[in-house]
Amino acid sequence: TNMATLGHIARESSDITRLAQFYKEVFGFEEIESPDFGDLKVVWLNLPGAFAMHIIQRNTSTNLPEGPYSATSAVRDPRHLPMGHHICFSISNFDSFLRSLKEKGVETFEKSLPDGKVKQVFFFDPDGNGLEVASRSES
Repeated sequence: TNMATLGHIARESSDITRLAQFYKEVFGFEEIESPDFGDLKVVWLNLPGAFAMHIIQRNTSTNLPEGPYSATSAVRDPRHLPMGHHICFSISNFDSFLRSLKEKGVETFEKSLPDGKVKQVFFFDPDGNGLEVASRSES
């Protein structure tokens, strides 16, 4: 049987430089070489051992349905993110990661799984995409 692994996640943005910088600073993504698509501007990032992220210049004429602000009047409240679109990263040094988010002024919502074993923090990237970071046991 074929085992699937995550290849990449694509995000469109009207400011691909700002969005790429956020993922580099917060998660340690590294910029990698991307193909020359002519007029289409992209930034390709890679998180070693995990997956890649392709950040693509938003084209307003395509009207793609899955924009992060697709709600008629979006409310950027991280408390609602557990029940909404988000990508989750697992991290072993959870407490220091949380401190670094707060130092960057990122608005967060913290909770734990019902058994209390996994700590979670929810927040938005600069474009309003939902993110979660969950604690990973050191074992």
